[in-house]
Amino acid sequence: MDKIEKVTLIESNKSWNGNDLPEYPDGKPKITILKITIPPHSRLSIHKHLVINAGVLTKGELTVVDEQNNELLLKEGDALVELVNTCHFGENTGDSPAEIIVFYAGTDDLPITIDENPKLSDCYKAWEASNE
Repeated sequence: MDKIEKVTLIESNKSWNGNDLPEYPDGKPKITILKITIPPHSRLSIHKHLVINAGVLTKGELTVVDEQNNELLLKEGDALVELVNTCHFGENTGDSPAEIIVFYAGTDDLPITIDENPKLSDCYKAWEASNE
């Protein structure tokens, strides 16, 4: 390699399903970067993020589903701007682990992810109603 190369993986003011991103929250900034590995044939719990975040799938394939049953299939190297304040889950239906690096731009006093309680969640009720 003879020169520096810069490639924009993603740039957007909307999440992957077309929703506008919210304003940044007030408070002391806190940046978090996670590497999340999802085993083959497994699914993350239904959850939502309270802060703006984006990720790059570094290995495998991952399907992300929102509360309106919109789906996004990510393949190795794909980037996405995640959903904020919207319930969703990721599912690895493949035979190898899926690995995603996610960057969260939050604040000290906000959790980056909230898992939804199946007995109390409006998200679960919305999915049940849409699948009847």
